[in-house]
Amino acid sequence: MRRHVGLYIALLLCACKPQNAPPLDQQLYVWQRQWTPAHEAALRDSRADFSTLRVLALQAFPNAGWSRARVDAPLLKADGRGLIAVVRLDGQLKALDQEQVTTQILQVLADWQAQGLTVSGIEIDHDAGSARLPAYAEFLKQLRSALPSTLPLSITALPAWLDSPQLPALLQTVNSSVLQVHAVSDPRRGLFDPERALKWAKGWAQITDKPFYLALPAYGVALLPDDGGAPVVESEVRLERGGQRRELLADPLQLSRLGQTLRDDPPKHLAGLIWFRLPLANDRRAWSLTTLAAVARGDQLTSRLGVTLSEHAGLYDIQLENPGNLDSAWPAQITLKAKNCEGADALAGYSLQQSADLLTFTRLRDGRLPAGGRRAIGWARCAIIDQGGSHVVP
Repeated sequence: MRRHVGLYIALLLCACKPQNAPPLDQQLYVWQRQWTPAHEAALRDSRADFSTLRVLALQAFPNAGWSRARVDAPLLKADGRGLIAVVRLDGQLKALDQEQVTTQILQVLADWQAQGLTVSGIEIDHDAGSARLPAYAEFLKQLRSALPSTLPLSITALPAWLDSPQLPALLQTVNSSVLQVHAVSDPRRGLFDPERALKWAKGWAQITDKPFYLALPAYGVALLPDDGGAPVVESEVRLERGGQRRELLADPLQLSRLGQTLRDDPPKHLAGLIWFRLPLANDRRAWSLTTLAAVARGDQLTSRLGVTLSEHAGLYDIQLENPGNLDSAWPAQITLKAKNCEGADALAGYSLQQSADLLTFTRLRDGRLPAGGRRAIGWARCAIIDQGGSHVVP
């Protein structure tokens, strides 16, 4: 027997997408260095809402050298969407070796094509300082001449370049650009500022005469303290360091409002939005795919936390559920009126205080419940749990 506690909390709402809103192309970065079985479901479930995959293919770092992402080529081939190979050249590289970089890129293209993949473009992700833009433009010009003439070349670009008089010449070397408007400032200021992002997009539109995209965040990071310096950023992989973690997460509501603004009044030459990154089922620092797709479509967002009780012979399994399309933080406290309880306990993340007629679950640490998700918080063996006397504190 399943009983639903009728205390759903409408937590968050945003504007609806108007019927006459012009479409913006929606794309995804696939940034995992090691592909896993979880990619199959993520690609399948994202296909309806995202036209193109920009897949991390190759990286170069100082001292560490070159490394390739281990992509699942058969899965990508079966997916069938537009496929852009992204080459990450770390900004700390002292110089770009033209011959070496070109050789590496051509080899990746040949290997992917040999595995049946059709590459529809190359994106170079290089965080060059503004002073190095002339050299970067020359590098791109030479790379362009070495690539197949029919293969589009794009770059990831930084807002800091807007002040450089060399930017127009740089943009003439490529077919399009991707303006990254997240994680471009001191991380202690947050991942993303929608007002600055819009300002940068409008500024970019005044400089380029070619299509450009905005790279937007759908993820979070943690900041760890570092004595005497900038905080250490922890992303997908947990770092073996002590200290209090400060979690930062891009706000879906902010991004949804920005998306609506861009639909209503798109800057000139804006071709679409690219979301970082494709979320996997076990990705603890990314929006759920349900929330990401809803934001990309411009749907109304709602998070409705509630409690589900599953009872058998007096034993209740107690779960949180979120039937909305917006990920939600775990509630701070859940109270359940109960009678004649022989025993009860909380599960990881919550503690339990039990009195004669009340079970109180209190959050011990932060966590998020994905849209459409459920999470067990405890159990109780009671004669009855009164759903009408229950309460959820956000």
